[in-house]
Amino acid sequence: MIRRLAFLLAVLIFAVSGPGFAADTVTLKVGAAVVPHAEILEFVKPELKKEGIDLQVIVLDDEGQLNPALADKQIDANYFQHVPYLDSVSKEKGYQFTVAGNIHVEPIGFYSQKIKSKAALKRGAKIAIPNNPSNEYRALVLLEVNGLIKLKKGLANYQATPKDIVSNPKKLQFIEIDAAQLTRSLPDVDGAIINTNFVLDAKIDPNTALFRENAKSPYANIIVVRKGDEARPEIKELVAALQTPAVKQFLQEKYKGSVVPAF
Repeated sequence: MIRRLAFLLAVLIFAVSGPGFAADTVTLKVGAAVVPHAEILEFVKPELKKEGIDLQVIVLDDEGQLNPALADKQIDANYFQHVPYLDSVSKEKGYQFTVAGNIHVEPIGFYSQKIKSKAALKRGAKIAIPNNPSNEYRALVLLEVNGLIKLKKGLANYQATPKDIVSNPKKLQFIEIDAAQLTRSLPDVDGAIINTNFVLDAKIDPNTALFRENAKSPYANIIVVRKGDEARPEIKELVAALQTPAVKQFLQEKYKGSVVPAF
């Protein structure tokens, strides 16, 4: 009888202290864009599980709700934005967020269903660009770098609109559209400047861009948390898992240059 009780006690101790016991697992909820952010998080999920972290990837239909969700503590972190966008929206909404780590860059590009080269852009061509301040500036800078327009000097805070164009030799017409709708605008315009995550989500080959940013773009996509949470062990583990050679190889092999490491 005593031996049986000892055996049962040993089984109970193993069950409580053995690997994978729920009490040792920390749940980490991270809100993300569908592509490539959620895919990258899914890739590191098994490694985080080994560290006792249950990573739950939360995808919302409206990416614009990922910052409010973080502010309301519905999620622990989000992964969908770059610093200029974060700065812009934080200034507007008063968010108390901070960056936990840089992960990748999605070079923004110029896409068209009507022309095959930059030189084919006609006078008065209609160009769709993102309507949020940081990405609108980014789109206009891309056009400037490619010699199509010139912006006035001294622009600050990564913000500009077509009103800040001082030279437009081809008299290009700009249509400001919600960034998530730009892929749908392609049949109606001569070209559009679109973020790579929306291009991938629409099943468009990023390599069909007529021109795009290079890997030195300052628009690294980041892990964002509430101020103070960057010191949480599970947040540090998340960033460490995302900044490994294995993730770098995953990005290179899966996205073929349309998503590049920023670490």
